[in-house]
Amino acid sequence: MSLIDEDRVDLTATFESLTAEAAALRTRVTELRQELADLGERMNVISTALNRHASYR
Repeated sequence: MSLIDEDRVDLTATFESLTAEAAALRTRVTELRQELADLGERMNVISTALNRHASYR
């Protein structure tokens, strides 16, 4: 195999590796966004409950 062919193999392997890593990162970002949305929803529920509790005093 020539040096040019080896460089192409390395480049292809690097591209495939980076593509897989980018896909994994996109998945993780989606998961984190959902977790943040869930956390925001829980915070709203707690805030509402605290406000109701304070108004009963």
